[in-house]
Amino acid sequence: MPRAYIGVDVGTTSTRAGVFDEAGTLLAMARHPIRIWHEAGDIVEQSSQDIWDACAASVRAAMTEAAIAPESIGGIGFDATCSLVVLDEAGEPVTVSASGDPQRNVIVWMDHRATAEARLINETEDAVLRYVGGSISPEMEMPKLLWLKRHLRSSFDAAGHFFDLADYLTWRASGSLQRSTCTVTCKWNYLAHDGSWSAPFFQRIGLSDFASEKYARIGTEIVAPGTQLGAGLTRTAAADLGLSPGTPVGASLIDAHAGGIGAIGGRDGSGDAADVCDRLAYIMGTSACIMATTREPCFVPGVWGPYYSGMVPDFWLNEGGQSAAGAAIDHLLKSHPGHAEASAAARKEGVDLIDFLERRIIARAGDASRAALLARDVHVLPEFIGNRSPYADPDTRALIAGLDLDTDVGSMERLFVAGLCGLAYGLAEVIEAFAAHGVRSSIMIMGGGASRSPLVRQIMADTTGLTVALPQTKEPVLLGAAMLGAVAGGAYASIGETMARMSALGRKSEPTASDMAAFHGRKREVYKLLRDVDRGSRAAMRDIARG
Repeated sequence: MPRAYIGVDVGTTSTRAGVFDEAGTLLAMARHPIRIWHEAGDIVEQSSQDIWDACAASVRAAMTEAAIAPESIGGIGFDATCSLVVLDEAGEPVTVSASGDPQRNVIVWMDHRATAEARLINETEDAVLRYVGGSISPEMEMPKLLWLKRHLRSSFDAAGHFFDLADYLTWRASGSLQRSTCTVTCKWNYLAHDGSWSAPFFQRIGLSDFASEKYARIGTEIVAPGTQLGAGLTRTAAADLGLSPGTPVGASLIDAHAGGIGAIGGRDGSGDAADVCDRLAYIMGTSACIMATTREPCFVPGVWGPYYSGMVPDFWLNEGGQSAAGAAIDHLLKSHPGHAEASAAARKEGVDLIDFLERRIIARAGDASRAALLARDVHVLPEFIGNRSPYADPDTRALIAGLDLDTDVGSMERLFVAGLCGLAYGLAEVIEAFAAHGVRSSIMIMGGGASRSPLVRQIMADTTGLTVALPQTKEPVLLGAAMLGAVAGGAYASIGETMARMSALGRKSEPTASDMAAFHGRKREVYKLLRDVDRGSRAAMRDIARG
């Protein structure tokens, strides 16, 4: 009987489930929203129960659309944002919120409440920090855990389990407490190349609790992504998801890393095996991750990693990123006076706002490359919630230069294109930091919702000088998660084999015209000036008390 595989992706605002056949063809996909709480002080929280319920709704809807029987599913895999889940010994939620609400038991990746704790950890200059580019981010889990210990000690002490969200989902599915190499290495400071946690690190940063309890609450057994967990789906989880008990469950991946797995190993039509070290993965969603694979460890200041087996087993991973990507563009558009008018016009045409703007922009410019000229006099440093890399500066904030009093849709289009250029210039800075430390690639595979945009792809190609390609599938993140299920179910022997068999490359960007390369070079000079202004303004105001 032909088998199908399910991938479940938990993003910042929704869950999605995709059903794929053994060749990686998407048979059905469904989405369900998840609740999120935003509060002052960079607080962003969620509910693990709400997320699990949304996963169940997505899987059930995708299975209904695929019209296949539960016994046809050969395996299931999960990916998620790198958010922190807190449970008690019995698996019940423990609050992470000043509200005291136990349902608010997830500190979301983008929550920056632990910025001060990240600074304290960085001040130790512990050797472990070499493997996060020299500077830990408040987006990672150790600063969040230290914040809980310092500010919500009762919750810290009541916790029986601390999970990365993706590992929570596999625990919920299978009952297994095993953690993925991907999650704990990339976000928890686990040293996969040594196969161990660092007790001296925990002692220096004020979290010796974990070492003294032999890491029972954060993971004592670390396994490769795709490893079959437990006896597969428990009866309870199977009932929730509408699947068969015992369906194999693969160890998880972080969401962007699932996109990398679903993209960089794809067949390119030449018949030759893909060289994953020549291919960058750029996964662009609410945030963006830029991931490079190497055979030997490369230490790039301000870039997370190198992580051994952080994405592709037995290879090293360097992970750059932008804390706000899709979120930055959404914020720019919503802040423009023409947002209501443009949104109404988009609804009338039956498309979303970004598609509406892009169609108008390309029609006016003649092609996606020259559309960037609309942003000649508007410049954006789109770092609304800090710089993830290569500067590792969580205090960076966005700047815009060149605004006028225009409120029409044309003004919004200029701001939109300027925001895309700003993201491209941040991407170029990461790629240049890679290259300066021996990490070089010739092609970039884009995934995530924004990757389907020819305007986005061409601006990225024109700025970086790289060929930009799409995966053949429209859903590389979901495919990467489904690959975990395929490996767990025994369809393929390894992640490497699964990438070669279930994925392929699709459309590539057009070559960059020399005048457009020069245009972006000039705009990048302005981008650097904006960064200088941001740094200078913060320095000038540093000693002034907050109101």
